[in-house]
Amino acid sequence: MSSGRLSVVVTRRLPAPVENRLAELFDVTLNEDDKPLSRAALASAMRSADVLVPTLSDRIDAALIAQAGDSLKLIANYGAGVDHIDVQTARQHGILVSNTPGVSADDTADMAMALILGVARRIPEGLALMQSGGWEGWSPSALLGGRLSGRRLGILGMGRIGQAVARRAAAFNMQIHYHNRRRLRPEIEEALEATYWESLDQMVARMDVLSINCPHTPSTFHLMNARRLKLMKPEAVIVNTSRGEVIDENALTRMLRAGEIAGAGLDVYEHGAEVNPRLRELKNVVLLPHMGSATVEGRIEMGEKVIVNIKTFQDGHRPPDQVVPAML
Repeated sequence: MSSGRLSVVVTRRLPAPVENRLAELFDVTLNEDDKPLSRAALASAMRSADVLVPTLSDRIDAALIAQAGDSLKLIANYGAGVDHIDVQTARQHGILVSNTPGVSADDTADMAMALILGVARRIPEGLALMQSGGWEGWSPSALLGGRLSGRRLGILGMGRIGQAVARRAAAFNMQIHYHNRRRLRPEIEEALEATYWESLDQMVARMDVLSINCPHTPSTFHLMNARRLKLMKPEAVIVNTSRGEVIDENALTRMLRAGEIAGAGLDVYEHGAEVNPRLRELKNVVLLPHMGSATVEGRIEMGEKVIVNIKTFQDGHRPPDQVVPAML
């Protein structure tokens, strides 16, 4: 610690107002070129810093945490998901972990609805036709999609984002169904006009649209595996704005190619930026580059939460958004 100020290392570029405020409060090291840090660079940062501010592109596993210096006491993650951090091992080494929950719920829910609309109404195909100059005028049989009104939407994971998706889908007159680790309180369920399914298999088999909104944990890895994907109706659509690892991407790709699932809208992928090349070839798939939470407002709010977590820790208190293994 220098001059009584915490040493803070930030692994990626953050919005200018966030970086400026971090520089005012702490001895901060920023990533000027915004390229993901190598494993060696991450290890070096963890040996020297009091606080590390990583993002989901930084995999902080047990081996990396074992190399941390005695000064590292807080990993203040920039983002809500912490599946890239070994929280249990960090805790064993006396390192706290915090995140930025609740900030991107509305932004991600907006994107989920955009993907549902994009797939159901074949918007990317229409866009590609216009950009290619191939449109020759209106036709009653061209680019026919499906109506959302009256369709059954199944939401897998009814946390903040899932509930935000439900509210938006209700405005499209969709029927709301959900499966969650815990059933919602009756008053919330009633307000959302949502039907709870204890059996995920039974829900999946009856939905027209399935929205993935649960976090990635050991228990949700490949939750939508080949067996469960085969339960979906051939005319159904699946959308994922959560984590790619929740879906068996190879199985999904095979079924989309075979016409066993009508379409998919994906903002996240099982292997990060290494997207299955066969997915890119399919017209019934909408692919986005993990931009569900990418709004200026959301990114700044995330940064503000990081700063509050660090400042509260510096003042000798528990960070308001501390993550403990029992929460995962």
